[in-house]
Amino acid sequence: MIAEIGHYALVLALGLALIQGVVPILGVRIGDPVLAGAAQPLAFAQFLFVALSFAALTACYVASDFSVFNVFENSHSAMPLIYKFTSVWGNHEGSMLLWVLILSIFGAMVATLGRNLPAGLRANALGVQAWIAAAFYLFILVSSNPFLRVANAPAEGRDLNPLLQDIGLAIHPPFLYLGYVGFSIAFSFAIAALIEGRIDAAWARYVRPWVLAAWIFMTLGIAMGSYWAYYELGWGGWWFWDPVENASLMPWIAGTALLHSAVVMEKRDALKVWTILLAILSFSLSLIGTFLVRSGVLTSVHSFATDPTRGVFILAILVFFIGGALALYAWRAPMLRQGGLFAPISREGALVFNNLFLTTACATVFVGTLYPLALEALTGEKISVGAPFFNATFGPLIVPLLVAVPFGPLLSWKRGDLLAAAQRLLAALGIAAIGIATVFTINGGGPVIAPFAIGLSLFVMTGAIVDLAERVQLLRQPWQVSLRRAAGLPRSVFGTAFAHFGVGVLLLGVVCESNYGAERIATMKPQETIFVRGYDLTFDSLVSRQGPNYRELIAKYTVRRGGETVGTLEPGKRSFAARGNSTTEAALMTRGFSQIYVSLGDPNADGSISVRIYHKPLVLLIWFGALVMSFGGLLSLSDRRLRVGAPKPARKSAKKSSLQPAE
Repeated sequence: MIAEIGHYALVLALGLALIQGVVPILGVRIGDPVLAGAAQPLAFAQFLFVALSFAALTACYVASDFSVFNVFENSHSAMPLIYKFTSVWGNHEGSMLLWVLILSIFGAMVATLGRNLPAGLRANALGVQAWIAAAFYLFILVSSNPFLRVANAPAEGRDLNPLLQDIGLAIHPPFLYLGYVGFSIAFSFAIAALIEGRIDAAWARYVRPWVLAAWIFMTLGIAMGSYWAYYELGWGGWWFWDPVENASLMPWIAGTALLHSAVVMEKRDALKVWTILLAILSFSLSLIGTFLVRSGVLTSVHSFATDPTRGVFILAILVFFIGGALALYAWRAPMLRQGGLFAPISREGALVFNNLFLTTACATVFVGTLYPLALEALTGEKISVGAPFFNATFGPLIVPLLVAVPFGPLLSWKRGDLLAAAQRLLAALGIAAIGIATVFTINGGGPVIAPFAIGLSLFVMTGAIVDLAERVQLLRQPWQVSLRRAAGLPRSVFGTAFAHFGVGVLLLGVVCESNYGAERIATMKPQETIFVRGYDLTFDSLVSRQGPNYRELIAKYTVRRGGETVGTLEPGKRSFAARGNSTTEAALMTRGFSQIYVSLGDPNADGSISVRIYHKPLVLLIWFGALVMSFGGLLSLSDRRLRVGAPKPARKSAKKSSLQPAE
């Protein structure tokens, strides 16, 4: 009965979405405020029914109701409760239900928090959002129904994919989906603005918090997914340029460009055409990522079971929304009035420079990811595009962008002084030079590019500090005055500084882990010792133990440094009888921001076992940098200026249509 309730609730949500997609837009068109205002209660009702459907599927998993085919395929009665819960979205059907749940949450939030929006813009945006929801409701009901029953209910389930039986499944997909779906709000606002003909600085102020929230969630989702793969897959890597990883990276890059472009549009009423296009592209890339994962065109650790029907359906959704949005954009964009002008050397110019390199980097990832698929579809020829291509194309585009990052906040709006900004950054440049010289001295050779990359990371981090120091006039005013100035700064200023500082931290972790790590591959017998970067690892013994739904073989290692014991490591291999699969459970020892990483191979008949041992210097800075970036985003999101709506001048101009012929 519970499964049927969930199914019917989803059908009702589809009906509500279709009504919401027509009635409010029609109300705006004919000037009927009652019809236009229907978008809000419809968005709430849609959320309630989707939440009911999701709760019903969750109840089936928690109760181990194996008469539901989805539960039978992806659960087991012996699984811990946390994994029964996360199993809800550890499969294609359930993850799509989570997708539409988050979509309905965002719609309800726009209805609740968007009361400062112009009524027409809000109604049109919620109408567009409803059409997106309706398409995915229909997709789930037609090709991915999670509530299908089994005629003769089995006594036990097939278990969840062993790789997904991890706490990472509780964090990574929800955060990533919050980012993916969050960009749908920017898309809906862009389409609504093009329909209504109201594109100005006020629009940028309205949309920026939603873009920022989506960017924060996607940053955290990608970082968590990277760390999950790092410790779960046993390969010792944190990024593999897997096509599905790239599918999440592309909308993140486009969203980063959109954030910076929206700032220019809000401040100078400029870059309207470009900002609207980025809003469309960010969500379009999210849809493309969905297609890659669900269509079966990729074989990846991230992808779900393949079904050609699903792929065709999602492709149709992709063509309808992306094609329709770009067609509307092509019709309306030439009519957009030009905004404020600015000099190339200005903060606006720096943000345009930022956008240029970000979008070019996104394009290289797009080509490298989709070109092999297109080539195979057209010619049948299979090629592989891997890390060498992406490192050779993506890296050189990011370097000039990072060099420019500290300059942007130090330049004035409209017209800036590059020489003055460079003078303010002399201290940052000096620290970077000292860092480069220190690395060269310590290593006495080694990779040539790595010390300069470390210097660049120090330059970015120190540049963020210099920006704050300049704003509070540190060392030029009494410290009491500087404190008062700091207290008076908008939170978005601190948010920008933290986000840029986090970029430098992440880069430092990437460079050190990639260039100065150590790896040992060996076959070890009990009581043998292996030496890695100042650490002695002694293999003590092999031990077996029984888990809730698996059998585990554990190798115990004692770690010593300078003859003193600093800890133990227990890597393992788990065998899941229900699935007939096994997983490698790496063991990690954290020392500062560095880690010792041990991953087991297969045991041998003589009691020995193959093992991979890594020393990863400063590897945790990669994810710590992402956390600092996200914290910066949260600070900016908490800025009062993003919660009070558009500034008064922009509100006045918002009453006039900006869709006028360009001069």
